[in-house]
Amino acid sequence: MRVFVTGASGWIGSALVPELLGAGHEVTGLARSDSSADALKAAGAEVVRGSLDDLDVLRDAAAGSDGVVHLAFAHDVAFGGGFDRAAGMDRLTIDAFGDALAGSDRPFVLASGLMLIAPGRVATESDLAADGPATGPHVRHHNAVATVALAERGVRSSVLRLPPTVHGDGDAGFMATLVDIARARGAAGYVGDGTVRWPAGHRSDVARLFRLALEQAPAGSVLHGNAETGVELREVAEAIGRGLGVPAVSVPAEEAEAHFGWLASFFGLDSPASSAHTQELLGWTPEGPGLIADLDAGHYFTEGRTGAFFQG
Repeated sequence: MRVFVTGASGWIGSALVPELLGAGHEVTGLARSDSSADALKAAGAEVVRGSLDDLDVLRDAAAGSDGVVHLAFAHDVAFGGGFDRAAGMDRLTIDAFGDALAGSDRPFVLASGLMLIAPGRVATESDLAADGPATGPHVRHHNAVATVALAERGVRSSVLRLPPTVHGDGDAGFMATLVDIARARGAAGYVGDGTVRWPAGHRSDVARLFRLALEQAPAGSVLHGNAETGVELREVAEAIGRGLGVPAVSVPAEEAEAHFGWLASFFGLDSPASSAHTQELLGWTPEGPGLIADLDAGHYFTEGRTGAFFQG
C-alpha cells in the first residue's frame, strides 16, 4: 500500500515508518518543519509539507493514498492548557480524512487513548469511554467514536487506543518526565498507596500493531495497544528510585499537585486494560520488555535527557 502517516517523525511514527517500509509498503509522511522532513527522507519516506491546520493538504494526501495512519495530535496545545482546542483540531482532521476516504473501503487507523475508558476495572475493546463532561480526554474519546462510525461511510476505520506510556529508549513522555521530577525533588513519588495502575506497551510492539491494524483490522474495530494490563505506580516510583539512587516515597493526595504539577491529575486515574481481543484478532504478540524492565535497563536516567512534559 501507499500509506499516508501523520506524526510520522514522532515517537511512534519514527518506529512505524521503517516497520511499514520493511513490510513492502510505501510511506508518505506529513512534516511541518525542515527537521521533520529531513528525518522522513532519511528514513526512506516521501514528504508532504503541512500541519494539522492544513485540511486541504490532508484531504489531498489521503485521497492519493491506499490507507492513512493518523498519529499526530497537537500535544503542545493540549499540554499548554488547550486540550479541548487540540481535540477540536483533531476532529477536523478526522472529518477531512473521512471525506477523502468515504466509499473506498480503504483503511484509516486513528491513535487514541486508554485512560478513562473504564476507571477502576479492566477495560476491554468492547467498552465505550466512561461518561463524563465533554472536556479533556473525553473529547478525544468522542473523536474515536466518530472514527469508528466512518465504517458506515465505506471506510475501513479502526481506533488503536494507546496506553499512557508507550515506553522505550528515547521516550520523552510521561516516564521521562517522572524521572525529571524525581531528580529535581530528590525522591521518586507516588500518590497515596501507589496502587493506581497504568497499562503500558513498548514502542516496537505498538508500531507493529499499527501496521497490522492498517493491513488487517475489520471496519469499525477498536484495538488496545498495551502489552501489560496495569503496572502499579508505586512499582514505577521504586524503579525510578533505583535508577536515580533516591528513595521512593508516598505523596499525600493533597500535596500531589505541588509535587507533580499538572501531572498530578493523572495519578488518580486507575486505568487497567486488556488487549486480549486485539492480540487474537490480529495475531499480535508483544515481544518488547515490560515497563519496569525497561526502566531498570537504565536509559531513562542518562544525564541531560529531559521529558517533553517537564516544566522545571
